[in-house]
Amino acid sequence: MTQKPLLNNKQIWNINFGFLGLQICLTLILANTSRILSGLGADIDQLPLLWLAPPLAGLIIQPIVGYISDRTWTKWGRRIPYVLAGTIMTALMMLLMPNSHILNNIFSVVLSITFILFWTQTALNISMQPYRSLVSDMVDSRQSSKGYSTQTILANIGGIIGSLLPYVLAQAGVNNEADESGRIADSVTWSFYIAAAILLVTSLKTCFSVKEYPPAIFEKYNSADISKQSTVSTKTIIYTLSRISIVQLFSWMAFFIIWVYATDALAESVWNTSDASSSAYNDAGNWYGVLTGVYSITAAIFSFYIPRISNLIGRKTLYSLALFAGGLGTISLYYIKDQYILLFPMIAIGIAWALILTIPFTLMNDIAPAKKMGFYMGLLNITIVLPQIIGGLTGNFIFKHIAGSSSVSMMLIAGIFLFMGAVSVYFIKSRKTVSLQ
Repeated sequence: MTQKPLLNNKQIWNINFGFLGLQICLTLILANTSRILSGLGADIDQLPLLWLAPPLAGLIIQPIVGYISDRTWTKWGRRIPYVLAGTIMTALMMLLMPNSHILNNIFSVVLSITFILFWTQTALNISMQPYRSLVSDMVDSRQSSKGYSTQTILANIGGIIGSLLPYVLAQAGVNNEADESGRIADSVTWSFYIAAAILLVTSLKTCFSVKEYPPAIFEKYNSADISKQSTVSTKTIIYTLSRISIVQLFSWMAFFIIWVYATDALAESVWNTSDASSSAYNDAGNWYGVLTGVYSITAAIFSFYIPRISNLIGRKTLYSLALFAGGLGTISLYYIKDQYILLFPMIAIGIAWALILTIPFTLMNDIAPAKKMGFYMGLLNITIVLPQIIGGLTGNFIFKHIAGSSSVSMMLIAGIFLFMGAVSVYFIKSRKTVSLQ
């Protein structure tokens, strides 16, 4: 058996560099979709259903892209063609999304924004899924945790940039008010344009600096699959995935609620407004971007320490404690009325976010064969998007009948979901305990 060569830091960063641009785009979408929807005239009762488009795109696209890319061999590589195609599509959709009011003049609010959200997320998924598999393809198992941790670090740096862009532009004097026609604030529009440009630069850097292994060499490096498959059956992989999915259900339901309702919650509790076209509402939206930046900064920093801490207290214990801390932080959003004090609970939420983005992928990498890694990463993605679909279908019921039509109360419910995720971590049983170093 021949092991893959160990890569230096520059090579590992080049493999993941495009993920930086992808995450800037994704964060802008997550932080501003409810704001755009409200500006177009969507009622808060409609928000969960309108948010269904992104997870539905992920449910359909990622497993398909993973399955096909596992069987793709071109002169440009195995995963890179999908990264490049997804990058171009995403950049185009990032230009269209802040101008969705144009489509709204032709179609209904629901139809226009559903179309844009679905195709934007489809484009992101075409690139994102191959990036997960590219780490497994190129990085030896001795460095797999470093590979995924690097991806998490870059993802969170992207999250910081994406979340702060509208706030920074507004502070620089760019117009921060939407108009009655549904046209969103210029600070948000230009943030999307800048994100599209950064995405092109970072993804092209990965596409032109990474040379994937040709089929014969890939086969030689991954001959270990024969022994892995002899000890880890498909049944075992699916069993482990089903246990991971329990944690994923509660974790991603929680963050789905945060993404959908946080802007309105801040506007309601701190800025005392519900008028989506007002300056106060847009100030709340920009401050939510700052808060997202804080939890992204925390996640990026904490990701460096995941291997060391997990070796000290165990991966499950760390995962559970992180989700519990995130639950406390989210619940505190209900009680805090000062915009600056809100910065502190975001640290706890950021710790939870770091583990959510890292642990499930390292667990899957432990047991899934490299030849089918794209397919199994696609299945793992289903455990991410299904909770969001459930959140979209049940969100309005929860909002009206449990939260009393209060966006702030939805933060309590999100925190409870994270507590439930912390408990369910202990249902996961992996084939072996692997260091995250």
